[in-house]
Amino acid sequence: MSQQTDSTIRLTQFAHGAGCGCKIAPQVLQEILGGNITQKNFENLLVGNGSNDDAAVYDLGNGQALISTTDFFMPIVDSAFDFGRIASANAISDVYAMGGKPILALAILGWPVNKLSPSLAKEVLDGARSICNEAGIPLAGGHSIDSPEPIFGLSVNGIVSKQNLKKNNTAKEGDLLFLTKPIGVGILSTALKREQLLDSDKEILMKQLTRLNSIGEKLSEIQGLNAMTDVTGFGLLGHLIEMAEGSGLSAELNYEKVPKISPLPHYLKLGTIPDATFRNWNAYQAKTDIGPSVNITEAFSVLPDPQTNGGLLFSVDERRVSEVENLLRENGLGEHLTPIGQMLKKQEKVILLRS
Repeated sequence: MSQQTDSTIRLTQFAHGAGCGCKIAPQVLQEILGGNITQKNFENLLVGNGSNDDAAVYDLGNGQALISTTDFFMPIVDSAFDFGRIASANAISDVYAMGGKPILALAILGWPVNKLSPSLAKEVLDGARSICNEAGIPLAGGHSIDSPEPIFGLSVNGIVSKQNLKKNNTAKEGDLLFLTKPIGVGILSTALKREQLLDSDKEILMKQLTRLNSIGEKLSEIQGLNAMTDVTGFGLLGHLIEMAEGSGLSAELNYEKVPKISPLPHYLKLGTIPDATFRNWNAYQAKTDIGPSVNITEAFSVLPDPQTNGGLLFSVDERRVSEVENLLRENGLGEHLTPIGQMLKKQEKVILLRS
């Protein structure tokens, strides 16, 4: 296939998946990770494959720990520059989700050189550099291959004080749950790919997809904040299940309190639901108790919606909520002061969905 001119390119046409919706289905991933060879114990490895956390963490022995993560996917938007920005913000988010400060990034690029011009790949890297500059870190190198579909992401390292390290499996009974971004970007990005996204909504989508979760580094200093993760490809439902199961608890989720992107109802009527939503729901439905007043059709479409660079989901002791509220207000996140749920003693179902 010959290269098209850059002005006619829609990157999403060259990818079978989009953004964090490219993630392998939860059941399949568990099979892949269940290898036959037992890894030896590493004393300084604080977080590894033993949990479903956002990054690996290694104790440096000086009161600090190294955070190491990688994340990459296929285009979620048509603009090469914006693709680089989104993929980079999403990868860096894993460091913030552990309470860390990012310090260094390496690029991961797969490019179909017989289909897409090198100048477009250069735009992807420029987008990545713009986000790395915003995060205050160098894009210091990387690796590239000729691949059938365009792929981009980052490997990111960060630093965190051991006492401020936040995991996704350390929530405590009674903790209140907060989320720092509205959900629904999977639905809007699907509308974009199907050429159904209104021009007035493109700015809303791009703002969400490129906003850094830098608040995570500041939230980590609140000691009563017990667990934290970022919401990505498994949707809010999947990542809350990981938090609850990992902590040996259940969670009550108030659907009406969950923040949702404002134009979402329009796209729900159009039925622009990502394929990954169905995969996620099939994996998590049996673990969810749905209250009689919940709109199950809508909740099914929204809660498992795969997010790309979604917000931070965290649980905090209710006695420390005022500290969280003050910090969110000071950092322009005053619209996310309302708890969306609470961690409960372990029950028959992992998630109790209420309205």
